[in-house]
Amino acid sequence: MITEYKTVLKSALTEFEEKKSRFITNVKPVSTEDQAVAFINEIKARHWNATHNVYAYSINNGTPVQRFSDDGEPSGTAGMPVLEVIRRMGVQNVVVVVTRYFGGTLLGAAGLIRAYSHGASLGLEAAEVVTRKLCSNVNIMIEYTLFGRLQNMLITNNNIIKDIQYGQDVELTVLIEVGREEELIKAVTENSNGRAIIELGEKEYITLDGCGKLIPDK
Repeated sequence: MITEYKTVLKSALTEFEEKKSRFITNVKPVSTEDQAVAFINEIKARHWNATHNVYAYSINNGTPVQRFSDDGEPSGTAGMPVLEVIRRMGVQNVVVVVTRYFGGTLLGAAGLIRAYSHGASLGLEAAEVVTRKLCSNVNIMIEYTLFGRLQNMLITNNNIIKDIQYGQDVELTVLIEVGREEELIKAVTENSNGRAIIELGEKEYITLDGCGKLIPDK
């Protein structure tokens, strides 16, 4: 299982004009190749009268899959430049479709590469590049008298407190990167003088923005 990867947070739509040709970029986060193909077909149907619907996508669920299409543009001037932008930005599980409505002026090979690369960059930036990180849920039960000290330790160490429940004792759920579970358990045990009850829970992906700040799931 992949423990960390970059992708996009949301779908996005951007547009710009180059020598009277309109370039419209649609971006969407996807988790399978079937989803990517369905989105490409959706955009093609929406822009059925466009001159070109160029696309590229990168999927990685353990086995990387990368595909692209120039859709009638000269070979190497459209789909590959879009894919290169995806690679350069380091994102995966994403599909990018750049639609072109020809404006009457030829751009030449270099101009096409620049235009499609620019369209892909605009779309990916608008979709917001984020990091998905695999974490373990660590469930902690502790007495009220020890809670404040434990909470301060967790915050100081930049641990992510997912949930706090106040009952007879305090129950916390903390998210920790996969591979660092024992480190957290040791710290909690030492901080509570061995009085905390600790249980390792399920794994889940969390989403972090470009500054490493947690983006809550909607």
